[in-house]
Amino acid sequence: MKNKGIRLTKEILDAALAGGTILGGGGGGDPKKGRKYAEIAVEYTDLRLISADDLDDSDTLLTASLVGAPNAENQFMTPRDIAKTVEILQKNCDFHIGGIITNEQGGEATVNGWLQAAILGLPVVDAPCNGRAHPTGVMGSMNLHKIKDYTTVQACVGGNPDTGNHVECFFEGSIEHTSKMVRLASIEAGGLVAVARNPVTVSYAKENCALGGVSFAIETGKAFLKGLETSVDEAVKELCAFLGGRVLAKGTVKDFSIETTGGFDVGYATVDGCELTFWNEYATAEKDGERLATFPDLIMTINARTGEPVTTAMMEEGLDVYVIAADKKNLKLSPTMYAPELLKATEDVIKKDIISYLDK
Repeated sequence: MKNKGIRLTKEILDAALAGGTILGGGGGGDPKKGRKYAEIAVEYTDLRLISADDLDDSDTLLTASLVGAPNAENQFMTPRDIAKTVEILQKNCDFHIGGIITNEQGGEATVNGWLQAAILGLPVVDAPCNGRAHPTGVMGSMNLHKIKDYTTVQACVGGNPDTGNHVECFFEGSIEHTSKMVRLASIEAGGLVAVARNPVTVSYAKENCALGGVSFAIETGKAFLKGLETSVDEAVKELCAFLGGRVLAKGTVKDFSIETTGGFDVGYATVDGCELTFWNEYATAEKDGERLATFPDLIMTINARTGEPVTTAMMEEGLDVYVIAADKKNLKLSPTMYAPELLKATEDVIKKDIISYLDK
């Protein structure tokens, strides 16, 4: 694998973090925290991003993720915690890992697995579970929840040992129930845990993942950063051109509210009359009673003064932002993004219709 794919360098990391944060659609973690661990990874070894086609169909891929509420105040995690998730699975399971994939895109999520791959001498495989961020673990589980009697394994680590919040867990069972247990563990850990989970074959990933999703995040970031060299306006213009997107609103954030509940951030904001709801990720955008965009469409905010992509955890009253959107058809999405039974959970939380917009 040494000469296959592309080498993940600091320059590519910059683009991955910018593009990943944008494709997070309000969620997907903090890019500053993502950089902290990914910089260690790209400096540690000749880390490669390879295609799923570079591996045998029978090779095993392991998903790396972070689970928690981005706005939780007591998050605590170390590089050791991240690496230990894989160690726990290796201790409890009998499989050979051919590569690491991330669960989604985001400021932290796009680089999920880079540190584990570097330490273990494995490649990062360009087959993320999803090409955008999503609120629930099941949404990033590659349709495994549809396989009757399927049993998965998940390991999670996080929390500050000095405050008694450190947890190390191994769960085996259904996708739904193990995902719930990981979410509960994240709450006990203070709001965030690193996770390794859901070993699948490469052949399965090819049918159920968002192939090329990491490369797409990198190219998204390159387009945005190129425009940002001129101005924020140009960066937004370049971004919308690349994503086939549009500006929904530009103005000051008003009526902003956010509540961390059940391990999620739930909230609302308005920008120049554009009403936004979110459940970690932005879920709906409406203006004058008209639905402008609906998850899994991409809805994202950009700081109109600095050009920094603004996640829901970073939002605040009075901030000047662009609100942009891109149609789901222009993204690299996994099949789970079109599963009504999974989107129902989002409807229940934000009290908005989501499912009927899937075909629009």
